[in-house]
Amino acid sequence: MISERSFEVLRAIVQDYVSTREPVGSKALLERHGFGVSSATIRNDMSILEEEGLIHAPHTSAGRVPTDSGYRLFVDRLNDLKQLSTAERHAMETLLESSVDLDEVLGRSVRLLSQLTNQVAMVQYPTLGKARVRSVELVAVSDTRVMLMLVSDNNRIQQHVVDSGEELDIEFLVQLRGKLNDLIAGAPLADVAKLTGGFEQGFAPSQRNFVGAIVAILLDQVDANRQDKLLLAGTANLARSEGDFGGDITPLLDAIEEQVVLLRLISEMEADQNGVSLLIGSENSIIGLSQASVLVSGYGNATEPLAKVGLLGPTRMDYSTNISAVRAIARYLSKSLGT
Repeated sequence: MISERSFEVLRAIVQDYVSTREPVGSKALLERHGFGVSSATIRNDMSILEEEGLIHAPHTSAGRVPTDSGYRLFVDRLNDLKQLSTAERHAMETLLESSVDLDEVLGRSVRLLSQLTNQVAMVQYPTLGKARVRSVELVAVSDTRVMLMLVSDNNRIQQHVVDSGEELDIEFLVQLRGKLNDLIAGAPLADVAKLTGGFEQGFAPSQRNFVGAIVAILLDQVDANRQDKLLLAGTANLARSEGDFGGDITPLLDAIEEQVVLLRLISEMEADQNGVSLLIGSENSIIGLSQASVLVSGYGNATEPLAKVGLLGPTRMDYSTNISAVRAIARYLSKSLGT
């Protein structure tokens, strides 16, 4: 256990290193933070921190940088999170409230998060098992073509145009829409295939081929929800931080491309007292992420999040700002999706 002053020295080293990307020495600490003690005392505190494995010397200079353990202690004792500015909050509200469906909401969210933090932002699509059918719509777009829309309760709207090959009967479309909604509206997406089995048999023989085609496309739309999907934005930010990854971001890029592995990682991450999940450097089980931090928060229902949104970047990141930004985006996503 280190003393409170030693922790304050660690806090200052983390803040200065994140800000300058330069190893931090005792002289710089005294000049920037005015601890009110001698340089010998600060050097002694730094020696204690080094013995505890919280800082280390990257080369023979007098400066020190935080280790993964140092970042972890800093984050675990992080009391004051930087708040988003009024302008940033207004921009977030305006951007997300004008979105009309899930794809647009998530796309805008991940781009905004990347812009706010200058990191790689990622957002996971809600999974099939947690979504339900809100409604099915059938809209005639020409004499022979109808648009089938599947609307789920996570605000995702999927649409597909079907050509019947003959003139459409509007009254029949209204009847078909009504029967479909009576059957599956409110049902889990996972149950749609079972509920619609043999559905076309309830119609006249001349209508069954068309009804069967509608059901087949509806099931394709449901299957699209089954696939775990991760949206990324800001990958170019990694190139700007290449020095934080030993000058080679290739292993990190390879890890990002393995979306199945990354999805499994963030799905298993547990939230801490700040409502976020954080893995720092060597805490990551994926080899390519051993010099990176992964920060995520759940969005949706408070007790059972629909999915995760978060950041991936160097361990030398502004944790206070980034935690606030991720939490804010998660809250707005939950609000946008009506959960």
